[in-house]
Amino acid sequence: MTLEEQQLRDEICRWGDSMFKRGYTAGSSGNLSARLPDGFLVTPTNSCLGYLEPARLSKLDPAGVAVSGDAPTKEIPLHLAFYEARPQAGGVVHLHSTYATALSCLEDTDPEDTIPSITPYVVMRVGRVPLIPYTHPGSTDTGILVKTLAPDHAAVLLANHGPVVSGRSFRDAVFAAEELEETAKLVLLTRQMSVRRLSNDLVTELDRRRKS
Repeated sequence: MTLEEQQLRDEICRWGDSMFKRGYTAGSSGNLSARLPDGFLVTPTNSCLGYLEPARLSKLDPAGVAVSGDAPTKEIPLHLAFYEARPQAGGVVHLHSTYATALSCLEDTDPEDTIPSITPYVVMRVGRVPLIPYTHPGSTDTGILVKTLAPDHAAVLLANHGPVVSGRSFRDAVFAAEELEETAKLVLLTRQMSVRRLSNDLVTELDRRRKS
């Protein structure tokens, strides 16, 4: 095992524990992954993000076939879809975080723009977040739908399920997932209030900076 892989294993476990302790995921929900030069690291099926062990993380080959570690999460299709559609992605975070998941359940959430641009940070770290119609957890259909949107979107909301967020590195994906959740919280807290959104010009400029 290379030093790079060992460090990435440790990082996945450290951030998994941090997100679990802060309530971004509960029980054995949520899953994480990171790209390696020779494949991917993925959290095991039915694992709690607060109790991950570096040596037990699932390792996949470049085709997504498990080669070592515990059995991988059933959500492999959505992770691999992001990596295929976004060659620049180094990490993917899928949570069942409370506020983003709540937005994914509301009938009046805009499917083209689920997280309104009310702060610059969600634009810079995440961008526009579309909604993917409901599919069963682990379904290959999820990956197919993600692949159609991921080339243009770093994150999606799965209807009645929760957020999936990618980043250039695993840590970038974590930070973006946290920003998405905090913005979803603000959106729900200010619901039914007169909210001042960022102008289209500001959003365009911030989005340009995110992609540069």
